[in-house]
Amino acid sequence: MVKSTEIRSYPVIQELSKALADYVAELSREAVSVRNRFTVGLSGGSLPRILAAELKNRQDIDWDKWIVFFCDERLVSLASEDSNYKLAKEELFDHVPIPEANIYTVDESLIANAEEAANDYQDKLISVFAAMNTAKFPVFDLLLLGMGPDGHTCSLFPDEKYAEVLNEPVAWVTFVEDSPKPPPRRITFPLTVLNHAHNVAFVVTGEGKKNVLHKVIDLHDTTYPAALVKPVNGKLIWFLDDAASASLDGLKK
Repeated sequence: MVKSTEIRSYPVIQELSKALADYVAELSREAVSVRNRFTVGLSGGSLPRILAAELKNRQDIDWDKWIVFFCDERLVSLASEDSNYKLAKEELFDHVPIPEANIYTVDESLIANAEEAANDYQDKLISVFAAMNTAKFPVFDLLLLGMGPDGHTCSLFPDEKYAEVLNEPVAWVTFVEDSPKPPPRRITFPLTVLNHAHNVAFVVTGEGKKNVLHKVIDLHDTTYPAALVKPVNGKLIWFLDDAASASLDGLKK
């Protein structure tokens, strides 16, 4: 059962970015005060730009305490325009003093083999989380997710052929070799990891997402992977702009 779910909608993306920065900064402070570190998972798409717009200017964040993973990653060179790491680097990492050793990327030497890349990335997760958590899965302080117009999140896609990836019961990282959108090979956190986080925040903008958002949030249509993100003991929050939230029932801003 999700501990709590909150929906926030903003007239313009600039206001959303400011609210998101406040939210992340507060979670960072709380995590550092309790655990002396802040573990966060990032996604690609428009999220790094929206996240970094205000966050990179904050002076009240212990950046050296951040430990960053990627909720999913395309198996391409880290210098590729398709790389989620490259996007996050240009938007955020180049502007804030997160130690490079605290940013966990895919091993470029393994990008031709999705299974090996996933296993290697899982080993990196274990190196950070296993000593601290006796839980079966890593427990992130915050996972930041996007949602595609098809209702996918991370590299978890809404087709029966991807059900095994979506519902992976044991692995901390799994993989896709035939993504419906290029590039084809990716690694991704499965639902189990997403649903063990302390906090999960979706960031979704644009009119093109409004109909799927209605199905995901109002109708709980589980044919869409985003609707299956329900943190077991954590909090779920949606950061939306008004264009994306236009079709939601009874939205309380």
